[in-house]
Amino acid sequence: MKIHEYQAKKIFTEYGIPIPEGEIATTPEQVQAVAEKLGGPVVVKAQIHAGGRGKGGGVKLAKTPEEAHKAGKTILGMNLVTHQTKPEGQKVKQVLVEKGLDIGKELYLGIVIDRARSAPVIMASQAGGMEIEEVAATSPEQIIKAVVDPATGFSGAHARKVAFGLNLGKDVIKQASSIIANLYKIFLKKNCSLIEINPLIITRDQQMLALDAKINFDDDALYRHPDIKELYDPDEQEPLELEASKYGLNYIKLDGNVGCMVNGAGLAMATMDLIKIAGGEPANFLDVGGGASAEQVEHAFEILISDKNVKVVLINIFGGILRCDRVANGIVEAARKIDLKIPMVIRLEGTNVEEGRNILAESGLNFEVATTFDDAAQKVAHCTTA
Repeated sequence: MKIHEYQAKKIFTEYGIPIPEGEIATTPEQVQAVAEKLGGPVVVKAQIHAGGRGKGGGVKLAKTPEEAHKAGKTILGMNLVTHQTKPEGQKVKQVLVEKGLDIGKELYLGIVIDRARSAPVIMASQAGGMEIEEVAATSPEQIIKAVVDPATGFSGAHARKVAFGLNLGKDVIKQASSIIANLYKIFLKKNCSLIEINPLIITRDQQMLALDAKINFDDDALYRHPDIKELYDPDEQEPLELEASKYGLNYIKLDGNVGCMVNGAGLAMATMDLIKIAGGEPANFLDVGGGASAEQVEHAFEILISDKNVKVVLINIFGGILRCDRVANGIVEAARKIDLKIPMVIRLEGTNVEEGRNILAESGLNFEVATTFDDAAQKVAHCTTA
């Protein structure tokens, strides 16, 4: 689960990580009032769950309250398009107004899970303000890493390794070490999957502050954190993804026209790969999981075809815990309720596969059945070009 920058910064303050003075605003008048309260130049920042806001016009410097009002009027209500939003962008409903700072240096600091090591890794770079992926691709030597062994935990040595690796002066080494330690506390206690400060700045008077803040949480651990769960903003989620979550389904919208229903993330990835190899483009990733009921399968089917970009549906199920006959019943029930006007290709294998195929054959509905994985991909690719 993602949260907004201003929400992440509130958590930062609870753990002693310094941030710029600022307030949230939802109207240009509120933006101006906050600017007057803060005094001096301010920065008006769009609050959406995406990076690259500045490049998209969602971050503006205002030297006066009047300029702040103008910036608020421009940003609020706009569909902000960045490299992390959908093509039509994300509507901005609130902005963070922060006091302008005299920046001397920009750094990057973050913590993620290193899946190869099965451990958290603290990452830092002197190339703050840039996309860390770009830094990793063009100048990997600029990234400092400190892996934290879960068995022994975090220690001051990790903080010192990162702080000294950033070539910080003695006046800010202590500040940096404190911020790194507190950031790790948040990561561990809040069950984060990612935490990032980009940029982490050093002002000209040698004060270190988190100018930006990004925190992602492990969805499977949210039951431990009802306070975090309350920060969820449904307006930032794709409507079909939100609808799918109501039924315990995993759905991610993509840009193609082949709707994919599978059971299991690995099968989903393999299915999308084969669709692309065959010349098609997946429209989504929809995983019904290993123990879905016929009702869940029915809802999954309805979500798939409600996407107007979907021109053909591929249902690719390997029946283990999720039996093929249960899937077939869900498909038939959903297809009978909806006037299906697009082609559908179905591949079933595994537990009760013959029963599932019989249910489809006896339904009287027009399904195209595939016998192999490759056959299924070829059939849906043909439907999109026919």
